Amino acid sequence: MPDFFILSLYSGSHTVMKRKFLLIVFCCVVFLLCLPKENAQSWGFYGHKRINRMAVFTLPPEMVTFYKKHIEFITNHAVDPDKRRYGVEGEAPRHYIDIDHYGIHAFDSVPKYWKAAVTKYSEDTLMAYGIVPWQIEKHYYKLMNAFKDENLDRILSYSADLGHYIADAHVPLHTTENYNGQLTGQRGIHGFWESRIPELKAEDYDYFVGRAKYVDSPIMAAWKMVYDSHMAVDSVLKFEAMLNSQFPSDQKYAFENRGTVMMKTYSVEYTNRYDLLIKGQVERRMRESIAMVGSLWYTAWVNSGKPNLEKLGNKEVSDSLKAQMQREEELYLQQKIKNAKGHED
Repeated sequence: MPDFFILSLYSGSHTVMKRKFLLIVFCCVVFLLCLPKENAQSWGFYGHKRINRMAVFTLPPEMVTFYKKHIEFITNHAVDPDKRRYGVEGEAPRHYIDIDHYGIHAFDSVPKYWKAAVTKYSEDTLMAYGIVPWQIEKHYYKLMNAFKDENLDRILSYSADLGHYIADAHVPLHTTENYNGQLTGQRGIHGFWESRIPELKAEDYDYFVGRAKYVDSPIMAAWKMVYDSHMAVDSVLKFEAMLNSQFPSDQKYAFENRGTVMMKTYSVEYTNRYDLLIKGQVERRMRESIAMVGSLWYTAWVNSGKPNLEKLGNKEVSDSLKAQMQREEELYLQQKIKNAKGHED
């Protein structure tokens, strides 16, 4: 909060006028400071939790009983990767890829496999512009090996994390250098698309996405997620710009109570109008996230040899995993990494 000059006490009408003037200035400053900023928690905590939770119900009978028993863990820890961004170095690039950095033919020129991409661009470059498709593949293999080892802790933690990265890859603005509209005068659109819209609309979404399906190539599936998301970037930005040019400027934002804090956010009317313009795009991407999360969980289980998960039925997460989660929570609360590199504004 910037420093303000203290108003000296004067007598007469000049004093009243100056006080009114300074009050107006103060309100304007507060208003500007409250402008919506990018929500660092992609999909918002609500969205990530909902995606992981609903993915459980896509699983076949051999898996669903196990996952339903641990559904609260899978749900609550869906947000752990976002929390790690503020306590673990190198976490931030795992959530996105600025594919347009690599040119207009990036999907043809960027190697799909990690080693080939490192050879062509260097690991530093890849980390600078995001690695989400490779992170999805990496976590898929971690989960597959956890199934092979019948390790409850790792099955649950890798399932939760994998769901998070898959969901991130379904967000259009996670695939562009203009991730928050900062290059087109649309700052705040990131949180608007992935947090504000689900906050207002997600309770009415249709979450019946069918059964999980076997995925032949997890890495190619990850790139397909990124491609589909990037193809939607233009509409995400274009329709918001169009609506902004037509909508009464004094009705675009609203103040809402968030606990004990009054927050400035996009108005309900503006949000609803935008959602109509993009024809329910957010719901579609959320549904596709749910289907893919379930499908990659299922694929990891199949490729691990379909272990009998009933043998893990009476086990609970270990004290060591609980301690690890507690340490990560403490790092998050300490916010050691104030400005996590990549997609922060």
